[in-house]
Amino acid sequence: MRKQTLSILSVLIATSLVLVACGSATPTPTQVAVATEVGATEAPATEEPLSGTISVSGAFALYPMMTVWAEEFTKLHPDVQFDVQGGGAGKGMTDTIAGAVDIGMISRTIKEEETAQGIFWVSVTKDAVFPIINAENPVAAQILEKGITQEIFNKIYITGEITTWGEVVGDPSITDEIHVFTRSDASGAAEQWSKFSGGTVQDDLKGVAVNGEPAILGEIIKDPFAIGYGNLNSIFDLSNGNLVPGIVIPPIDIDKNGVADAVEIYTVKEDAFDAVANGTYPSPPARFENLATLGKPEGLELAFIEWILTDGQQYLESAGFVKLTPEQQAESLEKLK
Repeated sequence: MRKQTLSILSVLIATSLVLVACGSATPTPTQVAVATEVGATEAPATEEPLSGTISVSGAFALYPMMTVWAEEFTKLHPDVQFDVQGGGAGKGMTDTIAGAVDIGMISRTIKEEETAQGIFWVSVTKDAVFPIINAENPVAAQILEKGITQEIFNKIYITGEITTWGEVVGDPSITDEIHVFTRSDASGAAEQWSKFSGGTVQDDLKGVAVNGEPAILGEIIKDPFAIGYGNLNSIFDLSNGNLVPGIVIPPIDIDKNGVADAVEIYTVKEDAFDAVANGTYPSPPARFENLATLGKPEGLELAFIEWILTDGQQYLESAGFVKLTPEQQAESLEKLK
């Protein structure tokens, strides 16, 4: 009996030794801590949040859109701040070349001499420049019915051969003088309007020069005999889609048939917007809006521009701008790589 008891005890002791040697199915607290520590060294590092200040200056045309982009980007990245100023495309380019700002808003084609100085650029949206006259113009009704040809714009703005509103509508009895207005600041809108009218550079435009987009719009609103030009997003009231009170867009008689066709008449933003988007409206004065940096952007500036070309495109239409096509988006994104 004593031998049997000893045998059972021996089995129990042996079984206990095997369990200790093999380890328990449930890890000890020490084992869990070691495993966690080892796993932590293998996990990917957390991406650092974006922070810093981005300074931007340039085209009045792109300024309203840039303020929207800056606001939306800051909502996603609260530690990022913006300093956004207008001043015209010329100022934006000068500031960028000088290193005074991180990003320049350029509403015209980038010149070879600018790329030679280290300027890198990508297109981010599309808009257009439209002619504008006062709503109380004495021949407004005739103009809205017949339109104005590119040749007549050339003779008003480039050669100066046409000086009265009667000459515009073909009625010599009307002798009211045309008060021509243009921009004094280096302006992408002015350059586009010059190219459409038969010039090559902004300085080819005749007229009284005023500083900035708001100034030229103001002159047209208060002068029944005035003619000028403005960007799509500044001549329409974006809250209701109607033209800014006091102005009308004289139709461009694109096909020169002596009649303002329905596709050439823009009384609400949607019509003008669609014409630019589908290419019905001529280019120039339709154009791409560009962002320029001194050298290829990196870090915070790169992240912001990439966001503009992707998620940021959703804010364009409500602000009066035309989205890039998927192909145009891909082209700009590829340039950034």
